[in-house]
Amino acid sequence: MAETHGLVIVNTGNGKGKTTAALGMGFRAWGQGLRVLVIQFIKGNWKYGELKAAEKLAPDFVIRQMGEGFVKHVKSDGTADHQGAAAEALQMARDEITSGKWDMIILDEINYAVKFGLVTVGECLELISLKPAGMHLVMTGRDAREEVIDRADLVTEMREIKHPYKQGIKAQKGVEF
Repeated sequence: MAETHGLVIVNTGNGKGKTTAALGMGFRAWGQGLRVLVIQFIKGNWKYGELKAAEKLAPDFVIRQMGEGFVKHVKSDGTADHQGAAAEALQMARDEITSGKWDMIILDEINYAVKFGLVTVGECLELISLKPAGMHLVMTGRDAREEVIDRADLVTEMREIKHPYKQGIKAQKGVEF
């Protein structure tokens, strides 16, 4: 079997599917016997379908919701809550990346956390530098910074062409959550 070269993978762009693609990659990795951890920087306090699936795949596929929920304009009253949650998620990411327990770690919406000032680009780069050689690190979210893109091995940009929400169709169970 070939030696594992742990990749840094970034899913970004304004289109739907960044988290879904990362979870699909995690599911594939789990199917190959790899241990997968997903740390969600924004999502929290909502019951997504993937949480139920992960419960059945545990202990080798784990999702930890660390966020305070969707952040549109974090410069409002909830800023301290979002910043505290992001700081906890960031520390958990540091601890888990260096723990040796995981073959793949997905940092869901970390790029979005950077965009809203909850995490610095320097902290993202630090996480990349902490990554062991054989571990895959996946970072999702809109507006990935150039510095992160430059350090990545694989970058995919999801581009919105058409979205049902713009036609007045609300989020659908099994598709958006």
